[in-house]
Amino acid sequence: MSKICLCLTGKTIARDLEAIERYRPYIDAAELRVDCLDEDELAFIRGFPVLAGIPVILTVRRKTDGGCFVRGEGARIVLLSKALAFAHPDARRNFAYVDMEDDLDAPGLEEVARTYRTRIIRSFHCFDGGFADLVPRMRSLYRVGDEIAKAAVTPQGLDDVCTLFEAAQELKEKEKILIAMGDMGQCTRLLAARLGSALTYAAVKNEEGFHNLSLGQTDPQELCDAFHFRGIDDDTEVYGIAGYPLQSTGSPPFYNGIFHQEKMNKVYIRFPADTIESFLKLASIIPLAGASITVPHKESVLHYLHSASDEVKSVGACNTIVRTPEGWSGYNTDTQGFQESLLNLLHKKNLRWKRCTVIGSGGAARAICSVISRLRGKALVLNRDAYRAKQLATRYRFEYGALDEKGAQRARSFSDVVIQTSSVGMEPDLNGDPLPHYQFSGKEAVIDIVYKPARTAFLKRALAAGCLAINGEDMLFRQAVAQYKHLVGVDCPLSAATAAADKSP
Repeated sequence: MSKICLCLTGKTIARDLEAIERYRPYIDAAELRVDCLDEDELAFIRGFPVLAGIPVILTVRRKTDGGCFVRGEGARIVLLSKALAFAHPDARRNFAYVDMEDDLDAPGLEEVARTYRTRIIRSFHCFDGGFADLVPRMRSLYRVGDEIAKAAVTPQGLDDVCTLFEAAQELKEKEKILIAMGDMGQCTRLLAARLGSALTYAAVKNEEGFHNLSLGQTDPQELCDAFHFRGIDDDTEVYGIAGYPLQSTGSPPFYNGIFHQEKMNKVYIRFPADTIESFLKLASIIPLAGASITVPHKESVLHYLHSASDEVKSVGACNTIVRTPEGWSGYNTDTQGFQESLLNLLHKKNLRWKRCTVIGSGGAARAICSVISRLRGKALVLNRDAYRAKQLATRYRFEYGALDEKGAQRARSFSDVVIQTSSVGMEPDLNGDPLPHYQFSGKEAVIDIVYKPARTAFLKRALAAGCLAINGEDMLFRQAVAQYKHLVGVDCPLSAATAAADKSP
């Protein structure tokens, strides 16, 4: 079983010890990043293991390897030597591990470490890929039988993460630590057990008195409470959401909350996927039981489906894939989620005599136009690229236009319901407004499917004008309930789903 190691980047010993006490129920070990300490704190590092009360890794990381140490190798070796000196016969009072990079040549230091049962973690760090020769380079780190080899590399795409999982299989019998850094590598930290990784590193995030090294580490409490890390094993069914850049999604806490409440051995993870091909490759390697698909992959995933529901064929977009013995089966629950949310807002059974404006032409807009047509409504599709708006609109004999003053003027004739489906208004463009030329009269019903932030600039304008307006949270919940049945194979327990949704950030 992989253990949780808290990476301590405090500027003082006291701050690091405070972090250990706060997270003690969630961690198994700690890494003292000596390179992050203030200069006048260095005299006290030898006594840290006793104060910590848990196994501690001694690390002095150079700036070139992502650390803060800028002095020469001689000074670094002296610092490491002092920390290991005066070893106690009781090994628990010494550093349990020392992290030594693969190019650190210090035989005397290694001899001292082994004499007092301080295990060596032989590591290398690469921030520009470095995956091509990963397996042979890892094998070269095993110089003596008791060493642990560690690779911490930054993926340039999800294909690199695939390489890491493939390398883990080749090194299956070896004691190792494999980490893909950054947002794209979060799955390697959560699925450390699948990688056969001895440790997963967690961090104190965004807190005064600590260096924020931006390596993609997760808070230890989040690892345990949100993802139930300690329960992830070879029998755990893995699900996830694939999109790019996937900056904002409430799906992991929703699904993981239900899995935990229902006592299911399942986990749901974010997969920022630069291409759908690389995601599907990784999904086969892990393997994933199923996944939610979001922008920009809802259309491109169609080419890789073995079977597709009638809804997917009709809409031309897929937001749910499920593994079967024959291949991936695709479904679209955006339509059901939006339809239920829309009719609930309007207190109507259909859209007869209603004229709607749809902003955007992506996968969500496809699903929404399908619903409007099914409910006998009429629509105007507006998009930055008017040609894409035309492609979508002509499917349903709707009208189309561009997101300009002319489009805003035409929208006044399709203003019973205004639906914003683009990503405008999400981070990092929080002040973005997809149709600034349109002035709300207050009579429109408005849906902005963005839910983070809860109120975009567009939605704020609608509410200020007196419109009946909601964000995409209700639609998301309803489509997730429908999606759950496809992914898990049983009806979604509504009480657990409501509780999980309430706890989602």
